[in-house]
Amino acid sequence: MNEKRAVVHMDMDTFFVSVERLRDNRLAHRPLIIGGTGGRGVVASCSYETRTFGVRSGMPMKLARRLCPAATIISGDHEQYSRYSDMVTAIVREDAPVFEKASIDEFYVDMTGMERFQGAYHWAGALRARVMLETGLPLSFGLATNKTVAKVATGEIKPNGQVEIPRGDEQGFLDPLVVRKLPMVGEKTANFLSNMGVRRVKMLREIPQEFLKRIMGKPGMTLWQRARGIDNRPVTPYNERKSLSAERTFREDTIDMVGLRATLTQMTERLAFSLRKGQKLTACITVKLRYADFNTVTRQARIPYNSSDHHLSGKALELFAQLYDRRQRVRLLGVRFSHLISGGYQINLFEDTEKQIRLYKAIDKIKFRFGADAVMRGSALGGLGRERKGAQAPEPRRSPESGRLPSISEQEIRSNPREMPERIPDGKLWEAPPEIPRS
Repeated sequence: MNEKRAVVHMDMDTFFVSVERLRDNRLAHRPLIIGGTGGRGVVASCSYETRTFGVRSGMPMKLARRLCPAATIISGDHEQYSRYSDMVTAIVREDAPVFEKASIDEFYVDMTGMERFQGAYHWAGALRARVMLETGLPLSFGLATNKTVAKVATGEIKPNGQVEIPRGDEQGFLDPLVVRKLPMVGEKTANFLSNMGVRRVKMLREIPQEFLKRIMGKPGMTLWQRARGIDNRPVTPYNERKSLSAERTFREDTIDMVGLRATLTQMTERLAFSLRKGQKLTACITVKLRYADFNTVTRQARIPYNSSDHHLSGKALELFAQLYDRRQRVRLLGVRFSHLISGGYQINLFEDTEKQIRLYKAIDKIKFRFGADAVMRGSALGGLGRERKGAQAPEPRRSPESGRLPSISEQEIRSNPREMPERIPDGKLWEAPPEIPRS
């Protein structure tokens, strides 16, 4: 399949840093770190000047300050990053035949069907030049026969470059690279392979596929294919989703405040997981309440872009408390996320601490494997009623023995790590846990 394909991977160079430098040219060529500015904050993005000191995205801000004390540290501006991302998306949409928006600053373009492979390279170069001219943002791209090789190529040519990996040269390009360069290899997987003596892609591809499958499961088979430059995943056409919502109509009108709050928390957390799974963030929450007399009221609030359960459920409960003022039974409860953008944990790093991020990574891995209701907060237990079929979040699975929702509390995850399911290889710290066949 790869012989007939031409895939371009485009990535904005240090996107948040580049946007900040456009807004304030005094930051040009200065070491710059963006992220949570509190004592427990995390680095969301950093300039190349800071990387020479060992600063990396995802590390604790406290450590980054020690490594590069001369760096300028700012908290970032979610609205501006989204606006510039929309500008780039609009340009790509005008010129690209088929494109996928992989994150707030990353795109895949399918150029399959062009008469000449070289034509795709010239086209991508022209698009890159247009983006840089109209937005002022630096952009790099890699052109190859599939998404994996194109993405790795982009990473190798950064910053502000472009490269083509000709058909047939995939293996020669990948072989000398360290295994960490492969998109689906995170820090833990790289350490696991390193302990086996596997540090280069060439060494990885020479391992028998069945052996990797035996020690790593299905992800091992996928990893073996990626090391050989095999990746048949299609470029998924971008379809910008404007909102996510869920509603629950109760079998009987209720005034049970504990149950209503638990129901709202359940729905909010399921939608938040859908956001993270789709690499999305929301900037607006709406809570809907319908009383027994069918009077319907709503209240919404704008928030910093986010997809974290504790931020979103807290705001939803706050809106519910403002809405419920009639002391009358409730018939329906709903929640809606709107103003969605691509971004994933890369932007959540502005708001969350390192400990919270690690916790969400662990929780989401369990949810990816066992379903959205495999883990939930204690405050979400005891929900009422049943969700409407049109809602985005799935009906909870219940134990046939007890009828109760299966759950693992945050405290149990922290205190009983041995009881957690088998580990799935990590992705980058700010990304949603990998759904390996689609990585």
